[in-house]
This record gives sequence, C-alpha cells and structure tokens, in this order.
Amino acid sequence: MIFGPTAVAEAAGCILAHSLRGAGFTFKKGRRLSAEDIATLAAAGIAQVIAARLEADDVHEDAAATELAAALCGGALTASASFTGRCNLMVASRGVLVADHRRVDAFNLVDESITLATLAPYDLVEPHQMAATIKVIPFAVPRATLDACLAVAGDGPPLLSVAPLQARRVGLVQTSLPGTKASILDKTRAVMDQRLAHLDCPAAIERRCDHDSAAVAEALAELAAAGCDVLLMSGASAIVDRRDVLPAALEAAGGRVGHFGMPVDPGNLMLMGMLNGRAVVGLPGCARSPKVNGFDWVLQRLIAGLAVTPADVMRMGAGGLLKEIPSRPLPRAEAVEAPASPPRAPKIAAVVLAAGQSRRMGQVNKLLAPVDGKPMVSHVIESLQASQARPLAVVTGHDYAAVEAVLPKNGFTLTHNPDYASGLSSSLRRGLAALPEDIDGALVCLGDMPRISTAIVNRLIAAFNPVEGRAICVPTWQGKRGNPVLFARRFFAEMQEVAGDTGARALIGEHAEVVCEVPMDDDAVLLDIDTPEALAALAGAPR
Repeated sequence: MIFGPTAVAEAAGCILAHSLRGAGFTFKKGRRLSAEDIATLAAAGIAQVIAARLEADDVHEDAAATELAAALCGGALTASASFTGRCNLMVASRGVLVADHRRVDAFNLVDESITLATLAPYDLVEPHQMAATIKVIPFAVPRATLDACLAVAGDGPPLLSVAPLQARRVGLVQTSLPGTKASILDKTRAVMDQRLAHLDCPAAIERRCDHDSAAVAEALAELAAAGCDVLLMSGASAIVDRRDVLPAALEAAGGRVGHFGMPVDPGNLMLMGMLNGRAVVGLPGCARSPKVNGFDWVLQRLIAGLAVTPADVMRMGAGGLLKEIPSRPLPRAEAVEAPASPPRAPKIAAVVLAAGQSRRMGQVNKLLAPVDGKPMVSHVIESLQASQARPLAVVTGHDYAAVEAVLPKNGFTLTHNPDYASGLSSSLRRGLAALPEDIDGALVCLGDMPRISTAIVNRLIAAFNPVEGRAICVPTWQGKRGNPVLFARRFFAEMQEVAGDTGARALIGEHAEVVCEVPMDDDAVLLDIDTPEALAALAGAPR
C-alpha cells in the first residue's frame, strides 16, 4: 500500500486518510475518492490530500476482516459485517467461550496490522454478546500477511467457539458431624440449586450422610446409579489432604483422585476426580456462599461438556485472586456501581414505511406491484427479517387492508397510520412509537425499495458506533446517498418533530459531524420504485 501526500489530480480511486470539510461537502476518512470528489476538491482549491493507494497484492481492510472472521468462527458464533476493518464475532447461543490462548497470541504476533481481541477464555457468554473483535489497522494489508494469520487460524480446530450449556443432572452429597445444623445443609443445597439454575440445569439430586468414607462412597454410588452426570461432595469438614475423608470415599467407590487444590482464592481446597466416567468435585468451603469462587469456574466448564484437567486447574492462577482484601480501594461487597455490562451487539430495530398513497404510480398501489413473483413490499420485509435488525415495525396507511394481506404472517409489529395523507413524517412517528425502549437505534426503511438486501442492512448495522462518531449511518453508491438510514436513539425526539413528507433526512445535514457514509456494492440503495417506468425498468434489469 502506498500512503502519504497525494496530488488531488492523481487521487482518483485513493482512500482518504483524514476527513475534509469545505463549502457544501464533508468527506470522511476512509472514503474512496471518485472523479466527482476530485472535481469538488479541486474546485475548493485543495491541491493535495493524505491518502492510501492499494497495490496489486493488497487486500482491503473490510475484505481482510471478513475473511479472517470466517476462519476464526467456530460453533455458536456469528460474524457481523465488516466496517472500517473491524468485524465482531457475536455469540449465537448461551455457553462457555472456548478460546485457544496460545493461538490467539500467535495470531497477534504475526504482524502489527492485524489484531484479535477476545473475552477471557471460558467466560460464560450470552446470546448477542460480543465474544471477540478483529481489527485490521491500516486501510489494507498485503496478501502474504493475511495468509499468515489465516494459517494460524486454520492450524487445528476453530480458534474460537462457544460450548453450549447442557441441562446436566448433578448429584450432591452432603456430610454431617455431631452438632452440624440441618439449616447449614439446607442453605448449601439452596445455594447450589441457584448455581445450577443459572447454568440452565435442574436442581441437584441430594444425599445426606455421616462424615464417613464408607457412607460417602455409598451415597456416590447411589447418585451414579441414578444417572447423575456430575457428582459433588460437600463435607462437614473441609478437605485438607488427598487422604482425607472425601477423597478416600471417592476411591472406595471405585473412583480416583485427579487433583487437589487450585490457585484461586476463594476456592483453594477443591478436589477433582473421576468415577465411572463422571466428573467428581470435592467442594471448597466457599461453595456454601453464593459469591463467585474457583468452583464456579470449574462447574460452568463441566456443564458445557468441557474436560477440566489438572493442568487446566493449575493454569487458573492469573486472575484467580477473587478474595476481597483490605488493600483493594473498593472491595466487591462495598461497590456502589454495578459492574460494567459485557460488550454486545447494538440493538437496532427497523421501521418500514408502507403507508404512502402511491400517486405517481397511477391506479396501481406500487407496494402491491409484483417484483420477481411477489409484491414489492414483501421483498423489503423478508430482507429485514433475515437481517440483524430486531424488532421490526411496519406502518401501513393507504389501502392498508390490501397491503397487510400480502405481508408475512408474523415476525413484526403492525401499526396503522390513519393520518397517512399528511405525509411520510406521520408514519415515521407511528413507527418509532411502536419500538421498545431498550433499542440503541432504528433503520428507517421505505417499502418501495425491493432490491435492499440483508447484506446492505447488516453492513449499516456494522458501521453504527456512536462512541466513534457514527450515530447516523447512510448508505452510498458511487458517492450518492440513499436509503435506508440508521439513526441512533438520541435522535428519536427530533424525528418525532419532523413534519410533512420529507421524513428525517433533514437531520443528516443538521448533524453532519456524526454522519457516516457507508459505501455499498450496488445501486439498490438509490432504487425506489415510484412510477410505471421505474417498475418496467426494474423488471428488465439484470439481477
């Protein structure tokens, strides 16, 4: 890649490195300069720009990020569309993140231009949470550098995946000594059931017995025979040695002790073993408390079907100091603020405006006009339903009964605008009012743009990042702005005040500092069908 000062007259096709503003134009960094852009810059008296020109062996940042995401993604992970060289890997179903720490390091050591950041290996992750992000730092990378990273990603099983939680049956043996209160055992059982419920498991099958090796061995055998997948032992007295009561009971039952102790505090006195193919855990005393301890780290892996070896346990020391200690300025128990929310995908809804009177189409309601064998509006709805936009609100008005009759049967909220004749803005207000409070933004979509694809929608969502100044995302084709447009929630109040038939496009000019132009691969974002001539041209156009 050639990077540096470039004469404007020679900059066509180059990627702008820094944003430029002038009378009547704003060009953001990352813009691929067109011939029209060159003319605009020249007319503004700008003779030179800082830009990047891709060479023959270079791969554009977005293409590189997309290729890497496909190689890195394992089970229960999906990749967002790439934008500004970033592609986020999102969690599809609840489980435990499996990340090969060694290969993550090897990936990041290939070259400074390509980076991979993940959540901590074995974190419990939720749907729609961000598990990792790929960032290609420059505008493009050499093919050889990309291939070296792909080689690391392809060296073995997927570098990143999510092991889904499974509703495993867990057996719990609790022992008692003279003087042990039943209330303590009851509390331990209740806390354990809370832990299991959090991991989507049923309540434990419990056996209580004396703190005696023979009695515990018999209880373990009963729970194994009852079909328990994981066996837990909670002693009236803490395990202090491999030859103590509970480990001796495991061996008496025909099992074996695999490891005693762990470099996590609280949780040091934990025992790991096996009995007839089942994992057995001797609980540390802290497991009676609902606070997170080393046992929780082991339990969630076992519920996800992941083996926990002695070496795995011995590697838990980094980050394993969970205990609240006086030297910490703000111990967990005294914290005022809730912990930061985990990174997640933005919650982007969509509003489809399908209430217009279709005056320019003549006698035909354009939304019902057939395109590729189905009504025009159906194409828009189906593309959105297949996208990352959720939820979807559809606003009808003119000829509403006929329009609603051709819509899919479910998957969206339907709202009617009786004031449709006053203009598009009244439908926009209805659509926004139908959306939930917890969304981060909304795509405003027109019902007469049948070529808008799922990929276009997802690319707009991928571009959305108000923290980085991308709060309004506008699709473009060869420098021309089109639809749909994605607005952050902060603009909803202003959008509700818009009047007439212009919609919210005026806000784009009023908030130019947070507008992000998102280049697309075809002209679908400019193609709305308003006239019989446009419909005929669409029918004859190649797909």
